[in-house]
Amino acid sequence: MASILVVDDEVNLVDAIRYVLIKEGFQVETASNGLEAVEVARRIRPELVLLDLMLPDLSGFEVCRRIRRDSSVPIIMLTARDDEVDKVAGLEMGADDYVTKPFSMRELVARIRAHIRRSEVIAAPEEDAGSEAIVAGGLQISAASHEALLNGKILALQPREFDLLAFLARQPGLVFSRDQIIERVWGPNAFVDTRTVDVHVRGLRKKIETDPSSPKYIETVRGVGYRFRKEG
Repeated sequence: MASILVVDDEVNLVDAIRYVLIKEGFQVETASNGLEAVEVARRIRPELVLLDLMLPDLSGFEVCRRIRRDSSVPIIMLTARDDEVDKVAGLEMGADDYVTKPFSMRELVARIRAHIRRSEVIAAPEEDAGSEAIVAGGLQISAASHEALLNGKILALQPREFDLLAFLARQPGLVFSRDQIIERVWGPNAFVDTRTVDVHVRGLRKKIETDPSSPKYIETVRGVGYRFRKEG
């Protein structure tokens, strides 16, 4: 039975979410402020976190950043505003998805199940060539250890950034549309906007490229999508 941490200071909303999730077979823990959320997340190690953006002490952004220090748990942001700036900021902090209030409980449950399924697949041991290290110039990517190094230094990648980098690097020279990337990296049932891919590519370029405006590794193919540059 998967455990979900719900972080929100709206009591009525938390009660409604808890009722639905328990009915769907989940275990539910709650927190009404940011500091409590960080403590509970470290204590119970939930399978997923529903995190409100506006909290009375720490912001949802800061809570996400602190959880990401030592956990790759899926995080779905809950926001009361359909503001692209907030969504991009949340994704750059390490959130996996976002839901704008008011939302359908059916959609919320579907998103939760999709993210948990995907995290279970990632946690399964690799048995094929995909687990072998990838080397491209000064970049080394290890699926086994879930680490990427640039010129021998470990890169501080968010879990989804690593997944995206590894996916593209395994197939250098091939161009993938944003929809194809979402299907392969986020999963076929993911409720993810194509702009999310752009946000993660920008984040990756800041970390792996000497000059993000003239990328050496991840190229934009205008009107199509992205590819990992093939050496030679």
